[in-house]
Amino acid sequence: MTFHSALSFFLAIYVFCLTPGPGVFAILSRALSRGAGACFWLGLGMISSDILYLLAACFGLAAIATHFSSLFLVIRFAGAAYLLYLAYKMWSAPVSALDDNADDNKTQGVMSFVQGMAISLSNPKVILFYMAFLPTFMDLSSLTDQGIALVVALTFCGLLLGVFTVALFAAKARLWFRSDRAMKGLNRGAASLMAAAGLFLASRG
Repeated sequence: MTFHSALSFFLAIYVFCLTPGPGVFAILSRALSRGAGACFWLGLGMISSDILYLLAACFGLAAIATHFSSLFLVIRFAGAAYLLYLAYKMWSAPVSALDDNADDNKTQGVMSFVQGMAISLSNPKVILFYMAFLPTFMDLSSLTDQGIALVVALTFCGLLLGVFTVALFAAKARLWFRSDRAMKGLNRGAASLMAAAGLFLASRG
C-alpha cells in the first residue's frame, strides 16, 4: 500500500465512522449525558468489533454472515433491548446521577465495552462492506501479514479519531447547559438518541 492509498484509506474510514447509525447515536448520547471521557470503553468496544470484521474480510470469511445469521439476530435484539433500557434509565434518572465524566469503576468499563461490541457485532454485513471497500485501496489476493497489520492499524486509528470527534463535539455542546433544568432536558435528549440507536439496531436488516 502506497502512502497516498494509506492516507486515502484512513480518511475514508474516518468519514465512515462519522456516518449516522446506532454507534454514532450511542456515542452522542453517552457524551451528552456524561461527557467525552465516558465514551472511551464504549468506543473501544465498537472499534474492536469492527477490527474483527475487518480481519474476517481480509481472510475471506464472509460466509460467517450467513452461517451464523441466527446468532447475530439474537445479538442484535439483545443489544437493542439493552440500549432501550439505558434510554429509559437516562430519561428517568436525576441530573446528579448522570453527571459523571467517565466509567469510574471496572464493572462500568466492562459493561460499556460489551455494549459497544454488541452494537457493532450485531451487523455481520460489515464484513461484506469491508470486502467491497478494501479492494479499492489494495489487492486482497496478495495481502501480506504486514499489509494486514497496516490495514488494522489504519482502521483502528481512523475509527478512534471518528469516535472521539463525535464524543468531543457532543461534550462541548454539553458545556452550554449548566442549570438543572437545562441538564434534565439535555439528558432526555440524550435518552432519545439512545432510544433511536436501539430502534435503529432492532430494525435494520
